[in-house]
Amino acid sequence: MARYSPSASKDVEGAMARRKKGTLKRGKAGRGGRVTSRKQAIAIGLSEARKKGKKVPSRGSRSR
Repeated sequence: MARYSPSASKDVEGAMARRKKGTLKRGKAGRGGRVTSRKQAIAIGLSEARKKGKKVPSRGSRSR
């Protein structure tokens, strides 16, 4: 069974596009500056998907 919903990957794609465009910000209300890290953009996209209630594993359930 899929761990991530297809719509969750769309949210990650959107975050990656905003990072590339230079409009993806970090922190509350984007006061932490621009995001340049690819990994951070993915994390932000997954976080947004979680907030919308999409099928994404919780933060603590990463395999080690």
